[in-house]
Amino acid sequence: MNYRYSDYSIEQLRVEIGKLKEKAQKAEQLGNISEVAVNERKMQVAMAYTLNPEDFQSDEMYELNTDPGHKFKINYINGVFAWGHRINLLNEEYEEEEAIPISLLGKKVNQS
Repeated sequence: MNYRYSDYSIEQLRVEIGKLKEKAQKAEQLGNISEVAVNERKMQVAMAYTLNPEDFQSDEMYELNTDPGHKFKINYINGVFAWGHRINLLNEEYEEEEAIPISLLGKKVNQS
């Protein structure tokens, strides 16, 4: 029976994240790069459910944990996903809006 991450307790999420990490490591050892990416993405989503979406604010900018060269400006939060735009090192905003799990967001960046 399949469950949604939103139905999991924090402890169940931690167990699931551990299983996904093991799967990703095994896939990496076998050289299956696409399976590594799938398991890492599932891990990121599961980790997002361990965070409080209210800790992230619209119109604020955050570091991206997985991409140190970019920041992310949130337009709005929907569940555990932040919708917004990436911003590069030159402070240029990417045109395309995207949704990322809040687990990918790092520290808030002061906007000047």
